[in-house]
Amino acid sequence: MRKLGPPPQNPLTHVYDAAYTGVPNWDIGRPQRPFVALVEAGYVRSPVLDLGCGTGELALFLARQGYDVLGIDLSQLAITQAREKARWRRIPAQFLVLDALGLWRLRDAGLSFRTAVDSAMLHVLGDRERDRLVDELSGVVRRGGYYCVLGDARQVGRSSYGITPAELRDRFESTGEWELAFAFETAFERRWGATPAYFAGLRRL
Repeated sequence: MRKLGPPPQNPLTHVYDAAYTGVPNWDIGRPQRPFVALVEAGYVRSPVLDLGCGTGELALFLARQGYDVLGIDLSQLAITQAREKARWRRIPAQFLVLDALGLWRLRDAGLSFRTAVDSAMLHVLGDRERDRLVDELSGVVRRGGYYCVLGDARQVGRSSYGITPAELRDRFESTGEWELAFAFETAFERRWGATPAYFAGLRRL
């Protein structure tokens, strides 16, 4: 992989670094179940980009299944922990400190992916950030490839946090470059409990 220069720092970096000084509630020590089912259904193809990979459980699971995986996260502390896990488990996943809203850096380095996975990253972004992420994904996901996302279900009365299939369809399909391939209700598991969620796959046309 071509060496990338240091990316500009997102103000949220310090928030997530602080979270990873302990064990965040969302870090359950294994991949979320919908992603395991995704592999079993044959939707995942290499190379894979794991957006907001945290300490790497999903990326490590995929790499263990034989996929070529790059995990990115804006938290240096999370990436350090992910690299340590990969080293101790002897799993050949790669990890990089990078904000998912800066995927153009991967594109400019000549990298592209057949699958992008997102375990609870999109659902925290604001409206304009989501549009930007769609544009960034279009630059690195190959035609015919998938972006598969798990996120908390948006509650009535909330305008930003969470996701819905209708919002994903409107936001992605309006670009003319994506289609909603599947979406279903599920749960996002946490160390203490679980919340209603949606799991969706968007295919790049």
